[in-house]
Order: sequence, then C-alpha cells, then structure tokens
Amino acid sequence: MGEIMSGNRLQGALPKIGIRPVIDGRRKGVRESLEARTMEMARSAARLLSENLRHISGEKVECVIADTCIGGFAESARAAEKFSREGAMASLTVTPCWCYGSETMDMDPLRPKAVWGFNGTERPGAVYLAASLAGHAQKGLPAFGIYGRDVQDADDTSIPPDVRAKLLQFGRAAVAVAAMRGKSYLGMGGVSMGIAGSIVNPDFLESHLGMSYEGIDMSEFIRRIEEGIYDKEEYARALAWVKKSCIEGADYNATPLSKDKKEKDWEFIVKMAMIGRDLMIGNPALEMLGFGEEALGHNAIAAGFQGQRQWTDHFPNGDFLETMLTTSFDWNGIRQPFIVATENDFLNGIAMLWGHLLTGTAQIFSDVRTCWSPEAVKRVSGIALSGDAQDGVIHLINSGATCLDGTGGQSRDGKPVMKPFWEITPGDVDACLRMARFCPADYGYFRGGGFSTTFETTGGMPVTMSRVNWVKGLGPVLQIAEGRTVDLPATIGAKIMDRTNPTWPTTWFAPRLTGKGAFREVYSVMNSWGANHGAVSFGHIGADLITLASMLRIPVYMHNVPEERIFRPAAWNSFGTSDLEGADFRACANYGPLYGLE
Repeated sequence: MGEIMSGNRLQGALPKIGIRPVIDGRRKGVRESLEARTMEMARSAARLLSENLRHISGEKVECVIADTCIGGFAESARAAEKFSREGAMASLTVTPCWCYGSETMDMDPLRPKAVWGFNGTERPGAVYLAASLAGHAQKGLPAFGIYGRDVQDADDTSIPPDVRAKLLQFGRAAVAVAAMRGKSYLGMGGVSMGIAGSIVNPDFLESHLGMSYEGIDMSEFIRRIEEGIYDKEEYARALAWVKKSCIEGADYNATPLSKDKKEKDWEFIVKMAMIGRDLMIGNPALEMLGFGEEALGHNAIAAGFQGQRQWTDHFPNGDFLETMLTTSFDWNGIRQPFIVATENDFLNGIAMLWGHLLTGTAQIFSDVRTCWSPEAVKRVSGIALSGDAQDGVIHLINSGATCLDGTGGQSRDGKPVMKPFWEITPGDVDACLRMARFCPADYGYFRGGGFSTTFETTGGMPVTMSRVNWVKGLGPVLQIAEGRTVDLPATIGAKIMDRTNPTWPTTWFAPRLTGKGAFREVYSVMNSWGANHGAVSFGHIGADLITLASMLRIPVYMHNVPEERIFRPAAWNSFGTSDLEGADFRACANYGPLYGLE
C-alpha cells in the first residue's frame, strides 16, 4: 500500500498555461530597455504557477512562455500558434509597461485569460492593464485583471502576496476548465427514483463544460460479470485485500444475511467496482483477454451509478462501487480518486468534479438530509449543542456510500484533513479503513443485498458544500456553503442516526453564518438548498468555485464567501458593483455558455 500511482489516465494531453510577455513595440531604445524585465516577469509567473499547481493526476502544471515578447499582431500570432501546438489552454498576459492593447491581446474565445499589469511608476503597466481589459470587454472576451495593491520599484521582481493569490486562483480555475474539455460524463443507468438531477442534460455538458454525455444500461455489468470481461488476476488480489482490509459492520436486518449470501455479495460487488472503473477509463488488461472495445473505456472524467431501484431491487447495491472508486486508494495502492455520483445525480456529480479539479482531493457525496436546531437536539437527546455546532447542524448522510477519505482519518500536523492522493501515506490509508465499517445492506431499501459504508466524519475540518442546479429559463446555477465538520457527543449522534439509518455514512456540517440572506441561520441554509444532494470538498474553496463558475458563465446565487476573496473577470464590474450577485447573473446571461452550443 506504500505505492502511489500517478499519471494521466484519460485520453488527451494535460492542459498547459500559456504565458504572454507583452511589451511596448517601439524599437531603437524603448523596447530594448524593457525586454529583460518583461521576460523575467513571465518567467517568475511561470515558476509560481508550475511550483504550486498540480493536475488531478498528480503532475505539476506546465507553463509555455512565448518565444519572444509580444509587441504587436505578428508576435501575438506566433504566440497563439505555439500555444495551440503545445496545448496551452489558458493564457496569462504579463507586462511591466505600456503596450498596444488590442494588438497584443489573446483573441482565442475559448481560452480562459488573465492580464497582470505591474504596479510601478516608471512604466505604466497598470495603464496597459486598463486599456487591455477595456479591449477585452469591447470584443466580448472576458479577462481577469490582476493588479497589485502596492506600488513596487521598477527593479523589484518579487510577486506580492495579493498578486500571487490572484495568479494562483486564476490558474487553478483555468486548468480545471481546460481539464473538462473533451472528456465525458458516463451515466451508468438512467433516472433513479424520479430524482431530477439524474435526468442527464447533454446540452449543459456540451455547451457549458465542453464535455460529452455517454450512457450505458446497467445490464452491461451483468454481461461483463457473466462473460468474464474483467481482469481475473486483479479480481483475486482485490478480493483478498477486501477480506483483509474492509471490516464488516453489524447486520441490522430483521433476518440477518447468511454467511454464504454475504460471501457471494462480496464477490459480486468487488467485480462491480472493477467494471465501473473499466467503463470509465478502460483497462489494457482487457485487450489481452480479447476484449479490445471494452479495453478503451468511455474517457469519463466523472460518472454516476443509478442503482435504485431497478438494479438494487434484484442485485447487490452499488455502495461499495461508489465508495471504493471515490476513495483515494484501493487494492492497487494509493491513487487518484474517481468521481462517481450516487443515483446518477449528474448535477451533483459535476459539483463533485469541480471540487476535485480545484483541490485534487476525494469528494463526499451526501443527502442534505436534516437540519437539527439546538432546540430539536436538546428535545431529542437532552444535551445542548456547543462549539461549532452551537447554532445547529445539517445532517449530511448518503444512502450507503461515500469516499473513505471522508472519515477524516488522514492527518496533517495532528489535524484531520482530506489530502490530495500524492500526499497520502500508508498510515492515512490504515486510519481511514479502521474508522469505516461495511454493514450488510438494509433490505428495506436494497432487496438485492450488498454492503453499505458506515462512518462518522471527524469534526474540525474546514469544508465547502456545493451544488449545481438547473432552472428552466435560467439554466445552470451554483450554490456554495463554507463551514466545518463537527463532532457530536455519541449520545446525540446515535439518537439522530438511529432515526435515519445506522448503516450509512454521516457528516455533521455546521455552515459559517453571516447573519443575512440564506446564511442568517442554519435553518435558512438548509431551507435555501436547491436539491436533495450536496457535494462536500475539503477546505474553504468557495472563492475558487466562484472564479471557476465565472469562466463557465454559470452564476452563483447563494454563497457565504467574503467579498474580498471573490475574483471574477473585470467585465463583470460593468454589470454592477454594488450588487455582485445580480451582476454575476447579468454577465453570465450576456456572454452565454463558454462553448456557445445552445
């Protein structure tokens, strides 16, 4: 389990960031005096981005710097050609001086772009920034403006903290946008129990995200199991690992499952997990078995499994499949987690995908089940809530599955965390497994059997819950709630969990309240949530989600992110500066979907 497996497992090269050093084109003294300083600014930006950003597959993000400074159309065209050739799917323009705005712009409409104008007095880099951003606005090409708060000396090559923060915020979101393009969402099954989020909308995927929709019938799992379309050697290794590592929990069924039934269910669901992975990304081992088509997979960066009810009324449920794929490790070692949405709720799956793209961490899929006020908790348990939970909690619980990273078993500096897979240690893996139990499935819900994942998330972790919703006539909208996981006394937690299902994974979530709007109180957060599911990511990543959403032209209608952390394209200011939420809606409607296919 000490091995960490990294590498791009999807088709298509990893996106790069193009760096465009732009310069005053006047020769015979002016340009020559600025060449070294301008190119060094580009190199320092590239170093910052490459040293701090990683792809979800673990590799560091590469930057491509234009071969020369860009003083006009010809050099701009050369840079564009190089970026196209080398896979730069986002661009950052940098300059310490005045340049010719519309002649030096990045004109690619699909490439997220930012402009960093040096704040100095000797040369007017800030003036170019303003002129360039005005040109972008006139031409309908939203660009992010980056301008340091404090004036720097001309020979100061350092990157101030505020500029650094914006460069990295732009870079994280831009790489996430580029990573989705050309990939697919794989629906394994169809609509689960009438849940609207599992009615997959191909137009949304294509026009807003640059993705495709691939759909299969769940009978494909049966075909592959019965025809032996899976790696038998891996299966034997996986089953042995599961028997050794996955601790069985209590059987709460009125008639407990027999030992024989449980053995058969384990064998079946391990095969399901392997097949689900193979469907998403393919498996070269299948080619060796004579299944060349199946070996290719669907190039799926995210997927969903319908499960209920057509599958689970007869076959073992998909809880183990969903848990193990979304976890950052399995029988093969520590590896990048997959994104798999319970009940094929693709809208929540997309929110999970965004959280993963921005952080590299596994994502928790949850029902946004119940708001427990302090008064209700006191009535039921006789105990008063305190600490982060004092204003109440939202009970996040999924019907049998979520990532084992969500236990909070991983640690950094003695604190519970969810790490990107390249930081996870064997000790972290062991801790997560110790904290989880795999209980025989509740036959009231899952007549076909299987095993559900059971744990309580450790309190004290900063987390962000998000959700994409679709509103007819409006389109996609995003909501965000930053907060913390909390520990409840065992006597409280047990009483509450017994009211729902003790075999399912629980996260107690305390959103950060602001005293106004949807964040007046915990109840108003719950009452304003747009659907029955939420995606939970480690860390307070609301600002990055807002930046990402603005690149995709998807408005955010509910969040508790402080205003000073919000970073959107400069043109958004033209749609209003006193009501940022309303301005976001107007700007997104004006520009339309990034890929313009609606």
